[in-house]
Amino acid sequence: MRFLFLALWLALAGITPAAAQLSFGFSSGGVSIGVNVPVYPRLVAVPGYPVYYAPDLGTNYFFYDGLYWVFQDGDWYESSWYNGPWELVPPDSVPLFLLRVPVRYYRHPPAFFHGWAASAAPRWDEHWGRDWSEHHRDWNQWDRKRVPARAPLPTYQRQYTGDRYPRNAEQAAQHDRSYRYQPRDSVVREHWQRPQAASQPQQAQQVQAREPRQAPQAREQRQAPQASEQRQAPQAREQRQSPQAREQRQPPQAREQHPAPQASEQRQAPQAREQQAPRKPEAEREKGRDDGHGENDNRRGSGPGDTGGG
Repeated sequence: MRFLFLALWLALAGITPAAAQLSFGFSSGGVSIGVNVPVYPRLVAVPGYPVYYAPDLGTNYFFYDGLYWVFQDGDWYESSWYNGPWELVPPDSVPLFLLRVPVRYYRHPPAFFHGWAASAAPRWDEHWGRDWSEHHRDWNQWDRKRVPARAPLPTYQRQYTGDRYPRNAEQAAQHDRSYRYQPRDSVVREHWQRPQAASQPQQAQQVQAREPRQAPQAREQRQAPQASEQRQAPQAREQRQSPQAREQRQPPQAREQHPAPQASEQRQAPQAREQQAPRKPEAEREKGRDDGHGENDNRRGSGPGDTGGG
């Protein structure tokens, strides 16, 4: 019995720290795939392919075109974060470059891989059957001289471990702020856009949830000017309106007491208009009278009996 405990202790002590990174359990949300990666894994490029793999994890873990991919129990899963949540990917939606990775880079190959060449891609056409093969006839044929460049790794996620690992609703927003890469593969773009579309309604709900908690004064300031104008006193609106509009709303008696200047002038008596006529200055009137007397004297002095001194 003593030797049994000693052998067990030596076996446990022989586990390397890298292999201890992988613990089997549940993902951080979404689909349960039986894999939990508590810290950011070490990712190594697959030579000749635009794909990374995790050599220290005891599972089939890859990174391609901005997303993490796991092949577990005969199915593929993807996630934008290294520890999920994981989304199930149908066979027709798995990127072809990911399917072309040789068998030797699968750290936990399934039983049906047995007997296949380690340097060749798995025989997905045999595994998924005729229907898949009809839609992907040339899935393993490509120009090896024109392999796409590898996507940059989202290494910013290294700082998020344990309790700091973001929840599902926070992952999309954090990923958009910290990872600017856009997928080139059309199949990957479809997976990429799905979480972004799902996060938009959640962000709108968060804004609506914060709205009722704001103080009444804050909501009052954001209301439209028309609403605030409707609540103003009648005197304030009266002052801003034009004189014509105020005159139209006055009763007939009030309009009679304040007639327009033209109408009041037309209704004045003739005597009043005559009094208002302009008068000539006093000096001008005196001069007119003097001129009139001199002219009369001249007419009287030049009569028929005036012979001019002869």
